[in-house]
Amino acid sequence: MKSKHSINFEKISSHERYKVLAGSVVPRPIALVTTVGDDGIVNAAPFSFFNALSAHPPLLGFGIQRGVDGTEKDTYKNIVNKGEFTVNIVSDELVEAMNICGIDFESDVDELTMASLSKEPGTLIKTPRIKESKISLECVLHDAISTGERGDLILGKIVMAHIDEDLIEFKNLYIDQIGLDAVGRMGGHGYVRTREYFDLKSINKTTPTPYLQERNWKK
Repeated sequence: MKSKHSINFEKISSHERYKVLAGSVVPRPIALVTTVGDDGIVNAAPFSFFNALSAHPPLLGFGIQRGVDGTEKDTYKNIVNKGEFTVNIVSDELVEAMNICGIDFESDVDELTMASLSKEPGTLIKTPRIKESKISLECVLHDAISTGERGDLILGKIVMAHIDEDLIEFKNLYIDQIGLDAVGRMGGHGYVRTREYFDLKSINKTTPTPYLQERNWKK
């Protein structure tokens, strides 16, 4: 057995905690979040501390880091002010545009225009979605939680999903994972494609498997 290097999170800086988390919890899905400011300008920003959290109710969540001086990001301010946002899933073909949206532009800059992405109007909310995204999820704000340091957590309730027709099997709502071609975030500057897809059937303690037999599992 290899020895472990143990890290007490209470004794390292927030930046060091980020590095450990970003390199350990991988791969992480990426939310390209669109919001609208009070001036009507659409903001788009990527977040990789993101995931689906619940199906009942349908919740997703992501973390937003503040500036070094504690300044809130435009995405956070827009969501709190408007009470809504849209999560656009990042496929491989959107990686370069997503990277442009991650630039720290001034608040009056429309990142979608800078990244040559198109807007489509929301259905149940006023926030637009990204036309080029294969899946977009319209959300209303469920909760905004301050972490007390330099971050905030956003919980959104999904009210509408927009999915490319060639990705979804309508009867059973199965989504083609290969066709989605989503990318995930690794540590540092690393990303990963999801093309090496494989199936693993669920088992239970009554399933005869060599793994359980080797451990002399008794029913």
